[in-house]
Amino acid sequence: MKKYLVLFFLMAAYGAQAQNPIYYLLVGTYTKNQKDGIYVYRFNPNRTEATLVSKTSGVENPSYLAVSKDQKFVYAVNENGNDQGAVSAFALDKKKGELVFLNKQPSNGDAPCYVSIDSSGKNVVVANYSGGNISVFKTNADGSLQPAVQNIAHDGYGVNVKRQEQPHVHSVVFSPDEKYLFSADLGNDRLYRYSFNASDAAAPLKDLDPPYYEIPDGSGPRHFTFHPNKKFAYLLNELSGQIIAYQYNDGALTEIQTIASDNTGGKDDKGSADIHVTPNGKFAYASNRGAANDITVYRVGSDGKLTEAEHKKVGLHPRNFMVDPTGRFLLVANKDSNLVQIFVINKNYGLLEDTGVTISVDQPVCLKMVPVN
Repeated sequence: MKKYLVLFFLMAAYGAQAQNPIYYLLVGTYTKNQKDGIYVYRFNPNRTEATLVSKTSGVENPSYLAVSKDQKFVYAVNENGNDQGAVSAFALDKKKGELVFLNKQPSNGDAPCYVSIDSSGKNVVVANYSGGNISVFKTNADGSLQPAVQNIAHDGYGVNVKRQEQPHVHSVVFSPDEKYLFSADLGNDRLYRYSFNASDAAAPLKDLDPPYYEIPDGSGPRHFTFHPNKKFAYLLNELSGQIIAYQYNDGALTEIQTIASDNTGGKDDKGSADIHVTPNGKFAYASNRGAANDITVYRVGSDGKLTEAEHKKVGLHPRNFMVDPTGRFLLVANKDSNLVQIFVINKNYGLLEDTGVTISVDQPVCLKMVPVN
């Protein structure tokens, strides 16, 4: 009954609309208890349903995924330690909804946790969490990866002796115009910035002056995202459970606000993970693990500042989440609950309504979507 009530709510909230495209939902996982790593579902936003299409076996700990702009290729980090970190390349067969393995390269650092690809499809950038470094790979015409052409090591440490004993690179994000790349380092409380030249064969990334922004001690910078209007950016800090909002202009950031994401008690209880803005730019969301296990909902003002609207309880350990391309749904990967939850986004207030529809999958940690056609 609950599912039908939610579907009725959808019809009432959005009225008569053209049918939305059908999507493939790609789910990256940790593979400790399973042989399959990446799952592909057919997601129908018109019916709020997801149907399993394929599983990709033999790919170890694909904890973060990136899809090429032309949607022909998918890149997955293999988040392994002990110098076994790697990045894998796949071709996406959109007719069958299957990933075809192309090749794998060492990531040149332990525990790679984030991967990005530029719009040209020629540069794949990986953040190595335990390695404390960034690796850049060139791609071949068939989408396969060449060995790394550049490796940049961060230095320093933070005040949290348990979590910040060394650099821990946690994300690598291109600016909207791809003239720059930003990298959040949880281990040394810095947000790095590099100039980016896609055509440079040996060193696509170069230091800027200054090379990084200092973040308050013990913050633990994790994920970074831009507003769709390209004028604002947001940094989510895992250890402090706070978001720093910035004005953005041609590689330069000016801080305009700090606001809480995780409002649980002690500092050891916090564990903010991911942040995204809706395609229309009206709302922002952040996931919090630890004691919170929720999604914080924000309204985004015309000045880029955030106003908290609600905390929505979700499953255990909500790591990565995504807003679907229509802006109507928010999907959460709850690693420790072994499920993906699907919520409806209220178009007026940004609040989340649980559809009651879930996807059961072992240790889901990353979600990406591409249209079927």
